Amino acid sequence: MTPAARTRLVFATAGAFLLVACSDGEASAPRGETTYAPPSSAPSSFSESPAQDRKPDLSRPQTIVSGLDVPWGLAFLPDGSALVSERDAGDIRQIPAGGGEPKKVAEIRGVDAGGEGGLLGIAVDPDYARNKFVYAYFTASGDNRIVRFTFPDGKQQVILDGIDKARIHNGGRIAFGPDGFLYVGTGDAGDGSAAQDRDDVNGKILRITRDGKPAPGNPFDGSPVWSVGHRNVQGLAWGPDKKMYGIEFGQNTWDEVNVIQPGRNYGWPEVEGKEGNAKYVDPIVQWSTDDASPSGAAVAGDTLYAAGLRGERLWTVPLGGGEPKAEFSGKYGRLRTVAVAPDGALWVTTSNRDGRGDPRDGDDKILRFAAA
Repeated sequence: MTPAARTRLVFATAGAFLLVACSDGEASAPRGETTYAPPSSAPSSFSESPAQDRKPDLSRPQTIVSGLDVPWGLAFLPDGSALVSERDAGDIRQIPAGGGEPKKVAEIRGVDAGGEGGLLGIAVDPDYARNKFVYAYFTASGDNRIVRFTFPDGKQQVILDGIDKARIHNGGRIAFGPDGFLYVGTGDAGDGSAAQDRDDVNGKILRITRDGKPAPGNPFDGSPVWSVGHRNVQGLAWGPDKKMYGIEFGQNTWDEVNVIQPGRNYGWPEVEGKEGNAKYVDPIVQWSTDDASPSGAAVAGDTLYAAGLRGERLWTVPLGGGEPKAEFSGKYGRLRTVAVAPDGALWVTTSNRDGRGDPRDGDDKILRFAAA
């Protein structure tokens, strides 16, 4: 582990990276001494709306937008429109709830888009109606970091830095949990030993406040680490019972769906897939890396949906029991991100322009499957 990564359990230093919004708002001053305040209301993505309990109709695809540049992160605003991050360009675009021309609303400068790095996950604050906060995880010149900015004026501050970067295994998925805290999936940056080092933020799932501090109740005192032993977490999702799921790239054998529990060890690099070793948590589902290489994930009703990159398919995992099923094998190419919209529709992004796919007409695009 590098000295830089060992933080870096600490929090952000003043950031030199600017985010420019199309409204020409000025970047904010460096991070100050703001403190975490619990959300005033439960995150809307976990509301008990009937729409969230309906299953998407996978037989009726609608192309919501096309011509995107490697869409990676996807998050919804309260009005049903979506923010999508473009990995290589460093742009964030807003897409109307019903589809249509995407509008560039922000550009994060300082993005170093090499290999698997770039502008990655985004998340909307559960208290967005009050504070207008949006969060982005990106690869900078020296590390991976998380920036918080106010939308749409573009004022920003780095809240967490020092996550080691590499051409591979940068992690990058961020999402608010039902407890109102921000969860962060990091990769091992090509160093498997980092995943087993509790003082290193790489190869982990982190749980932090909106200011980037370790969240209250974390399993290791003073640390943002929530779980250890991960290779490259790129999917985070919660079921209707608030059970947390982590989606993880394997090396050469098994990709994994794990039930994430605080303080537990998920085995990498000592084990891959189901090993039956009591020291480590076995996944609840595993796939061949050729069949999955999963990235984003979401839960609608009693089903987990996981997007497959190399596998070029959407996996559906019944959470109440039963065998996973593959949908769209090869039909749309590489699939990167899955998200459930406020109206219950499932949005799925392709990733055929990421340097590893074969671009097709309209790529990259976002498909919408309305709730039945």
